[in-house]
Amino acid sequence: MGWLPWSSGDSNKNEASDGGRIARTERVARAAGRANDILDGIKDDKKARQKCASEVAEFEAACSQSWVKYFKEKRVMEFNRDKTIERIQKEDAAKVKELKEKGWNSK
Repeated sequence: MGWLPWSSGDSNKNEASDGGRIARTERVARAAGRANDILDGIKDDKKARQKCASEVAEFEAACSQSWVKYFKEKRVMEFNRDKTIERIQKEDAAKVKELKEKGWNSK
């Protein structure tokens, strides 16, 4: 068996019933974390293992450690990105409102 899951004859090992591979397992683990209010799976590892033991085990069995770490960090990064975008949109909306109150017209 090769070290890449798609490079060996045992290609069904990490395959889900819908034909997906490891990505499905990663989505399950992330959904479990969201359902249990766990944002950072690295920082809150103990809490994640208590509340989502089967999902964490499945996720770690299907992915290499580097990918597990990557997906956990990616979740935090995406959360922070979304919060930053939301904050900027609110600030922009407030600035536009302020400018319109002063008589600014965007046309």
